[in-house]
Amino acid sequence: MPPKSKAATAAAAEPVSLEDLFSALHRHIEAGEYPQAVKVADQVLAAAPGDEDAVRCKVVAHIKSDATDKALAAIRAAERLPIDLSYYKAYCYYRQNKLQEALEILNGQEETTDVLQLESQIYYRLARMNDCLNSYEKLQKFKIDSMDLKINTMAALVAAGRASEVHAAMKAQKVDLTTRALRDARSFELAYNSACALIENKKYSEAKEQLDLAKRIGKEELMVEDYAEDEIEYELAPVSAQLAYVQQLQGQTQEAMETYVNMINKKSGDPSSLAVATTNLVSLKGTKDAADGLRKLDRLVEKSTAPNQLQLIETLEFKLSPRQKEALYSARVLLLLHANKIDQAQELVSGLLGMFRDSIFPVLLQAAVHVREKKVPKAEEVLSRYAEKHPDDSKGVLLALAQIAANANHFQIAADSLSKISDIQHMPATVATLVALKERISDSNGASSVLDSAIQWWKNAMTEDNKLDVFMREAASFKLNHGRDEEACQLYEQLVKSCGSTEALAGLVATSARTDLEKAEQYEKKLKPLPGLKGINVDSLEKTSGARHVDQAMKVDVPEEVKKQKAKKRKRKPKYPKNFDPANPGPPPDPERWLPKRQRSSYRPKRRDKRAQVRGAQGSVSKDKHDASATSSKVSQSTTTAKAPEPPKSNKSRNKKSRR
Repeated sequence: MPPKSKAATAAAAEPVSLEDLFSALHRHIEAGEYPQAVKVADQVLAAAPGDEDAVRCKVVAHIKSDATDKALAAIRAAERLPIDLSYYKAYCYYRQNKLQEALEILNGQEETTDVLQLESQIYYRLARMNDCLNSYEKLQKFKIDSMDLKINTMAALVAAGRASEVHAAMKAQKVDLTTRALRDARSFELAYNSACALIENKKYSEAKEQLDLAKRIGKEELMVEDYAEDEIEYELAPVSAQLAYVQQLQGQTQEAMETYVNMINKKSGDPSSLAVATTNLVSLKGTKDAADGLRKLDRLVEKSTAPNQLQLIETLEFKLSPRQKEALYSARVLLLLHANKIDQAQELVSGLLGMFRDSIFPVLLQAAVHVREKKVPKAEEVLSRYAEKHPDDSKGVLLALAQIAANANHFQIAADSLSKISDIQHMPATVATLVALKERISDSNGASSVLDSAIQWWKNAMTEDNKLDVFMREAASFKLNHGRDEEACQLYEQLVKSCGSTEALAGLVATSARTDLEKAEQYEKKLKPLPGLKGINVDSLEKTSGARHVDQAMKVDVPEEVKKQKAKKRKRKPKYPKNFDPANPGPPPDPERWLPKRQRSSYRPKRRDKRAQVRGAQGSVSKDKHDASATSSKVSQSTTTAKAPEPPKSNKSRNKKSRR
């Protein structure tokens, strides 16, 4: 190896200035060359230990390279320096899905825009949507006119179950959500989130229209960026899955199923979209093929040896929302129950109770498992305990408890459960169910109280579709059937005064006839006379023995000429068989042709052959002879005493003769 020149040695030994190093560092960061930026930052720190800008550039370069562990190591190495890197540390924990640690670090930070944005994202992943929305409201005070902030606010409102507030919130931020405005704005995310809000508000046709718009905008944007067809399909998979879901809700099950199957088979979508498509496909098929549905869902669940420990595969654990996870796990439990795998379902529910401690859905699944095990009292106990512990979030639990108890003929428990749901007490279906349950337990007073409460609610209600007349009519009929004539009369009288229907007036007359005859006669005069009843003499009708047959009761005198006209019948030519000549009919047909052959006079039975026909081996006796001898022996036994049979002779002499 030749020795180095003196000039080269001097150039190598000559130090690079900090200005040149920072210029190179800036150049690498601008070009997205983050590994090279880290090397240059180390050179800067070697030349100027503890330089704050170099430390920050090194940490950010590690984060941009998705090397969060190295970024945390660099932050720990700089802990002795007077540099505040807590925001970057929280962001690294957020990227590693250590959300609680990240949130604890941010709690003591000043509420800058960066801190609030990171805080809102952490709250969103933790499904703490109200806290997330509070962070977005604080961000709006900084007067940031960002479309991303508006899009994220809309997504948080939908995820929080407050989709009805989306329109007002966007209007306050001067965002028009009409289809024409979204088409002009050409915002893919805004159109998609707006469609999700419409789905939550059950406006499926408008949602489908905006999803189609979002898909068209997204496709045009990706085509401009030279994406291939399969790449475009992959990027727009969330929109395709949502479109199929809308079709499913609209009853277009075949189209939705085709979309789901196509996405799953081609794997044309990100893992979260494929998981949503799989869950929806399983729910759409129901119990038709439980084994296939379980196989599909098992691919999404991480296999764990630890008992009661559930986890989705790594690509889904932090990408699916809690609501999507609940749907996936619920579908799996229900399929296990239909496949009679009760033990596995019970194990899965136990894990879900630990994962979702304050959620309602694992409690409902636990009750479903108990019902399948025919342990109805245990299911009722589980649901009752949850309803007592969470009275504000117990509507679904109480409805499930009422259904389970009613199916088990526990009518008192079912009635008590329905009575605890205050916001549906006035609904027709609830009132009808409660009245039926009260009647089953012979509590007519309770049933009457339910009807009275509903009537009072509808009297005070200021709604267009008022059901007061319906409830008053049904309550009057109920009270009349249960011997409460005066109360029924009052209800009918109120109905007559309010709406004046003929049906209510007739009910009032019939009811008043039992309690107040004068009132009945007074209101009877207001009834319109029926047509055709003026010529009927009521007194003579009462003296008759009763109703007669319709034919005799409706006799009418008919003139003789009309009778003669009716008596005349039209003569018709007789119909003859084909090729029959009436002039030459031939011999008459046999009158006995319809009788069986044995019953005809010309019948002669066949003669029996008297010759004996012996079949079988040589020396055998025919069946007829055997029958005759048996008959004669019976006759002889009936007249005389039978002799003992002689012993059979030896066949030796016969054998000798044959030899000769």
